[in-house]
Amino acid sequence: MTLLNDILSYNEEFVSLKKYEDFTTTKYPDKRLVILTCMDTRLVELLHKATNTKNGDVKIIKNAGAIVSHPFGSIMRSLLIAVYELHADEVLVIGHHDCGMSAINSDSVLEKLKQRGIEEQTLETIKYSGIDLHEWFQGFDRVEDSVKHSVDMVKHHPLMSKDIPVHGLVIDPETGKLDLVVNGYEN
Repeated sequence: MTLLNDILSYNEEFVSLKKYEDFTTTKYPDKRLVILTCMDTRLVELLHKATNTKNGDVKIIKNAGAIVSHPFGSIMRSLLIAVYELHADEVLVIGHHDCGMSAINSDSVLEKLKQRGIEEQTLETIKYSGIDLHEWFQGFDRVEDSVKHSVDMVKHHPLMSKDIPVHGLVIDPETGKLDLVVNGYEN
């Protein structure tokens, strides 16, 4: 039995017993909020409990480190769609302590790519296409600085409405304690 088979088997029972009815909501966030946070497994349920949100309350966007790394990448597009099409009136960027992105070493990542079969020629092609993989795989030293950077990218984006507050917080993945980094009401 594979993990996929386990998931599909469970899902069949989930649907047949109509367990989905507990999660019925609309595509619009009840609290009119979109959260960009990290994909860290410790935050899957903890973030909702720590922020008093539940299914249907907020739009959640997750990536490695809660980082907006490109002003016209998929993260920024998702935030803009949440605001303009899905009725979000505020943005929260929530990083966390002990984030894996704070320990990322691009040399290590590139070596692991090669060990898993990515050829040097492929890496060279990417390099000569103008992509610096060392920069692309770069993490951060301080989560607070990373959160401030992402808040600035969102707040100052030319397509983001100036009346949207963009807040920055850091959550402790052990306790759920939130520390305010940027109060979007004051900026």
